[in-house]
Amino acid sequence: MSVTTPQPQLPDVDSLSYEEARDELVQVVARLEAGGEPLEASLALWERGEALAARCQTWLDGARERLEAAQKRASGAATEQEDED
Repeated sequence: MSVTTPQPQLPDVDSLSYEEARDELVQVVARLEAGGEPLEASLALWERGEALAARCQTWLDGARERLEAAQKRASGAATEQEDED
């Protein structure tokens, strides 16, 4: 009879900040690279890592969009200023 250790309840990936998701992803990768996990645990880690990577990408995409919008606003303001001069 095998004894399974209950897994700690992990926070929902969608609730994580970029930094939290990135830090947990680093830990997941380190555990996977170290090996030694049973197959089921490795698969669960892999799935969690995929979800964390997607969360990080969502944050980065949002930051890129905000930056591009700010650059467009700044460019438009500069153009308006040149027109006034």
